[in-house]
Amino acid sequence: MINSSTIAALSQSFRGELITATDPRYDQARLLYNGMIDKRPALIARCCDVADVIAAVNFGRDHDLLIAIRGGGHNGAGLGSCDDGLVIDLGRLKGIRVDPALRTVRADAGCTQGDVDHAAHAFGLAVPSGIVSTTGIAGLTLGGGHGYLSRRYGLTIDNLLEADVVLADGRWVTASERENADLFWALRGGGGNFGVVTSFLYRAHPVSNVYAGPIFWEIKHAAQIMRAYREFLPTAPEKLSPFLGLKTVPSTAPFPQEIWGVKICALISCYDGPAEEGERALQPLREALPTPLMDGMSSMPFTTLQSLFDGLLPTGLQWYWKSDFVQELSDAAIETHIEHASKSPSELSLMHLYPIDGAVHRIDAADMAWRCRDATWSMVICGIDPDRSKAAVLRKWGRDYWDAIHRFNPGGAYVNFMMDDEADGRVQASYGANYPRLASVKCKYDPENLFRINQNIAPAA
Repeated sequence: MINSSTIAALSQSFRGELITATDPRYDQARLLYNGMIDKRPALIARCCDVADVIAAVNFGRDHDLLIAIRGGGHNGAGLGSCDDGLVIDLGRLKGIRVDPALRTVRADAGCTQGDVDHAAHAFGLAVPSGIVSTTGIAGLTLGGGHGYLSRRYGLTIDNLLEADVVLADGRWVTASERENADLFWALRGGGGNFGVVTSFLYRAHPVSNVYAGPIFWEIKHAAQIMRAYREFLPTAPEKLSPFLGLKTVPSTAPFPQEIWGVKICALISCYDGPAEEGERALQPLREALPTPLMDGMSSMPFTTLQSLFDGLLPTGLQWYWKSDFVQELSDAAIETHIEHASKSPSELSLMHLYPIDGAVHRIDAADMAWRCRDATWSMVICGIDPDRSKAAVLRKWGRDYWDAIHRFNPGGAYVNFMMDDEADGRVQASYGANYPRLASVKCKYDPENLFRINQNIAPAA
């Protein structure tokens, strides 16, 4: 139980901020990225260093509290918070150090993807990550991390060299190939199940300017585009990463007003190199497709591409996610996609297919927790709108779409794209043959399942 005296006791060993429901900062502090989710924790512990994290973990464990770990606060399922429990908020842990000689980046767990992009870009480097700069780097990494550089350099976890972790018993350890290797194996894709990661050390790659942007076609051309894209991707150079979307042109700048509200099939591409090379790489696909509605491809800094969608996706929108790994995109699946995407309930709602081939496939499925090394895409269906009254409509559209398309896909999905209402077995299916080993590692490092506000892996019996 939390009361003023227990909080006062915690404050003796805590330098950050302790926020309860009576604090005027409480309602702002508890807000989540997904406005569809409204949780009221008993205590929010805003940590300012690792010592605070240790104190908060010990406090939560000793008082038998439900504990949620919040990094950048971007989790779609709202798993960075909980009702009536303790939120360990890492948002103030923002340190970043780039070593240009070793091509490494160390980032604290409160950093966003944009923070890491900004720091690395000054040295002509980048860490493979996602596609929205406001995403928290901690949650992104622990779930896997795929984006524009995945085909060439692999997932975020494929570039993770070590992590510092506060365990359920309050110990602080480093996990790497040399130290606590079993924990390091599990952290790479196993989510927040094994402890509170306070910092990450990444391998970085030389990336500076890229040839990138969106190309839109009216949705009446979607079948042709999806078939051409399906055939093109295996032949595309790994420097080129095009993801496909079925969506609607938002009624806002910078999109031309004459296409606002038009349903489209989109390719959003990144070529890691000069524009002339990128254009040559895209040319075989362009030649197979009709004239686009809009072509936004241009040369830009990688950091610009990473923040391209930020303005469309502010904190507080209503979100409902459904996802799958996808191995093949059959003609029947294409027809099903188009049928349901055409019924999109809002301008921001979408379906994306992110390529996870190339370098991702060169790592064995048993080498780390993230096991789906034979899929071609990671699919996400998102019902999105600012209007809270549309929540039920967004959920229904997302579920109906997923129910129709799931039969074409293998079991399991990217855990960062999963809600907390997934059917039993979805987490196990996502890890497949790696799940028993994950359960054993969980039993070793968190036998009481203290860290269970996540896509949970139960400790092995």
